[in-house]
Amino acid sequence: MNRQTFGTLFLSLALASGGLSLILPAYADDAASGAPTAAQPPLPKETLTITSDSGKHEFTVEKATTLREQQVGEMFRTTLPADQGMIFLWSAPQQSDMWMENTLVPLDIVFIDADGRIQSITENAVPQSLARISSHGPAMATLELQGGTTAKLGIVVGDRVTSASLAAKMTPPTSVKKPH
Repeated sequence: MNRQTFGTLFLSLALASGGLSLILPAYADDAASGAPTAAQPPLPKETLTITSDSGKHEFTVEKATTLREQQVGEMFRTTLPADQGMIFLWSAPQQSDMWMENTLVPLDIVFIDADGRIQSITENAVPQSLARISSHGPAMATLELQGGTTAKLGIVVGDRVTSASLAAKMTPPTSVKKPH
């Protein structure tokens, strides 16, 4: 799935206009455009838990942290198990806009705010669609799950999302105390 936030869209436009140059790692790409033509290799994984009124729901999620990993996302993958997903970790809370270009399976797209709570959910995003799917406000991360998972498990806006990566983003830097 092609992933871009507003900032990434700006970067893409700048690249297209020749305003910036950037070397991205090569996967199976179209040589002329750099557009992906195959699924990316599995990414590093972690356990993520969503705590809701219906209980605690654990998932093993791949972490898309680089620009290229986020651009390719779930593109060209033909399955996504119900207990797995992919998390997109943004450098700071920001508007998150997604779409389903070259994504072959329906997804639930879950936007997570700076407090680690679900701020919005788009259920069963349509494969191959270029329709913009918006976080409707700043998101710290975006989570993709198998289509229908949130409804099946009773996951709703306001539920708590926890993982090591999210905890690291929410932990304020420690300050150095000056001696008196």
